[in-house]
Amino acid sequence: MPKTLILLFVTSLSINFSNAFAGDFKSEGANLTTEQLTQQNDVIWGFDFLDENKIIFTERSGQLKTLNLIDKKVETISGAPKVWTRGQGGLLDVRVHPKIKTKIFLTYSEPIEPDKATTAFATADLDGLNLKNFHQIISAGSPNNIEAHFGSRIEFDNQDHIFITIGERFDRPKVQDKKTYLGKILRFNLDGTVPNDNPFVKDGSGLKEIWTLGHRSPQGLTWNSSKKQLWQAEMGPMGGDELNLIKKGANYGWPVVTYGREYTGEKIGDGEKTGMTAPVVYWAPSISPSGIGFYFGDKIPKWNGNLFVGCLSGTQLRRLVFKGDKVVQQEELLKDMNLRFRNVRTGPDGWLYFSTDQGHIMRIKTKS
Repeated sequence: MPKTLILLFVTSLSINFSNAFAGDFKSEGANLTTEQLTQQNDVIWGFDFLDENKIIFTERSGQLKTLNLIDKKVETISGAPKVWTRGQGGLLDVRVHPKIKTKIFLTYSEPIEPDKATTAFATADLDGLNLKNFHQIISAGSPNNIEAHFGSRIEFDNQDHIFITIGERFDRPKVQDKKTYLGKILRFNLDGTVPNDNPFVKDGSGLKEIWTLGHRSPQGLTWNSSKKQLWQAEMGPMGGDELNLIKKGANYGWPVVTYGREYTGEKIGDGEKTGMTAPVVYWAPSISPSGIGFYFGDKIPKWNGNLFVGCLSGTQLRRLVFKGDKVVQQEELLKDMNLRFRNVRTGPDGWLYFSTDQGHIMRIKTKS
């Protein structure tokens, strides 16, 4: 991104800071509050809605559970895969098949002997509180003993495709290598097969599952159903966190292009390079974006079309307002709660839900 564009971006972008005390806050003139639905003793990495009254969620230590939104009862599902639970590893995202509500998809850190792990993607049928017909769709390979950067966010588009993010596992040379899965977004059909129009299927220049490359630690992925766009967020090293508009076959640059630096302060690569796609927004200092989600609902009308970013080190839920495909306003929400916001999603009831590393699932609603 040229320096002139950076200056224009900085001068045009408005950032608002919420000073509300924990739980209650205002946004766009609305008086809002958070409702705690459950608090477990583990990181709630991913969650989705089985129906209007039930959530399925993962605990990073390896438990798959359901939450009844009526009586708040939490139950454990048997048959979850064995996972590698060191550092950032574990049972990660879960999504419900958009057409078959008894079928789910999971990502997790798969243990590879001895003492190594990789990212894996699987599907299974949900029979009451039991997983059946478990089937691993892909294992990302390139196992190592690094305890971070598994990626693992799952998202659907509106054309029966499913996307997953794969982190680079601190193996930087493989990120720009189209013959490995590290640092990539992968695209599948809902049945786990590979679409014929994936970018490298016909010419064989890369693995057929790859949709994009050049990613570091991509924990955010969401579909804008209104504009039919896929958006992604990833953590940089020291600064350089990114929000990207995902396009077929694009290269998002890591580690050749980044606005972040090594943790020692040393420079990494460049801020721009021909043939590599610049982020729509980058954050320095870091906010550590994790799960992201667009709000489309009738309960908080002025939030419609806004993107919400769960921030870990930033300990906030950040609201992004767009004009076209450009971010023109950012608002920090719930920072006083001092939580690590792991994932965010609009519920079927029209309210916004989020999960935290402290084990919460909460719902944002109008304060009565």
